[in-house]
Amino acid sequence: MLLANIFDWFNHELLSYDTLTYIWFLLLGVLITGYAILDGFDLGVGMLHPFIAKTDTERRLVMNSIGPLWDGNEVWLVTFGGALFAAFPNAYATVFSSFYTAFFLLLTCLIGRAVSLEFRSKVQSPAWRRVWDIGFFLSSLTAALLLGVAAGNIMAGMELGPRFYYEGNLLSQVYWYPMLVGGMTASLFALHGAIYLYLKTEDELQARVKGVILPLFFVFCGIYTLVSVATWFHVPHATDNLYAYPILWGVPILNFFAVLNIPRAMHLGRPGYAFFTSTMVIAALACLFSVAIFPNLMLSNLADENSITVFNGRSSHQTLWTMLVIAVVGIPCVLSYTVVIYWIFRGKVKLDPNSY
Repeated sequence: MLLANIFDWFNHELLSYDTLTYIWFLLLGVLITGYAILDGFDLGVGMLHPFIAKTDTERRLVMNSIGPLWDGNEVWLVTFGGALFAAFPNAYATVFSSFYTAFFLLLTCLIGRAVSLEFRSKVQSPAWRRVWDIGFFLSSLTAALLLGVAAGNIMAGMELGPRFYYEGNLLSQVYWYPMLVGGMTASLFALHGAIYLYLKTEDELQARVKGVILPLFFVFCGIYTLVSVATWFHVPHATDNLYAYPILWGVPILNFFAVLNIPRAMHLGRPGYAFFTSTMVIAALACLFSVAIFPNLMLSNLADENSITVFNGRSSHQTLWTMLVIAVVGIPCVLSYTVVIYWIFRGKVKLDPNSY
């Protein structure tokens, strides 16, 4: 009886309905940030693949730099989808119905990347391998763009009508602002991937990778500046929480210095520190995205009452509590798996008979 009373107090008093709601919003942010960081450099490597690798051996080295990691990184995206379904089912239903075509294309790209990695070396034919090289590049680039376009639409708001019904179409999602965010996402992932490749390669290939890092940095900074200005004018509500809670201004300030630290770290010959810094840039931008949309999960630009918030889109108190118990067990397992895999495959990439 005592244990039951303690459990009931912990469930209803210490972790109230609203507290659980905030925790699940935070957990969703952690999961999508983890995916962006880990699969971000995978996609970046795919985007750089046809431009920095000149020989077949170099192309294989580039592919094998992410070979043991890419499938495990996608676990974070799958976990995010499951968590969204369990914690905020109304948002899950509207997100997947609104972005049905975009998510279908994203799934196609992720499958295309996997197929390109697996099938490229199956046939000793230059033409065959060239096809899969192109597929690897296009699937990586398109996936990065789609993720950014989805984020841009959620930031700016979408045509949600009564009962959270999406009244727009694919064309209404593809306009200048989401495309600009998509370009920023792709350029950041390419930069992130280039720094990762520098850590994994040697000799001429490494030197070639180093030569693209600074140009990619300036491309990202240019698009990032455009997105920042465009967000200030096109999405004015994005700064509401920053003004309401001034301490949150620390996030964009830290992000600013993290961005500037990337070329500094590379100049000092500390690529590991540069990779850590690019990771922090992705995490900071994901945090800014969360701050910009909270408490909304899907903002309606037709009427405020049509927006899906963390409060009208959440599951029951008991469901959030039960899922939190599962998450406390499951997320450390995912983290442990990720750490072990990255530890096992640390160091420079080498080719062996089982390589791609």
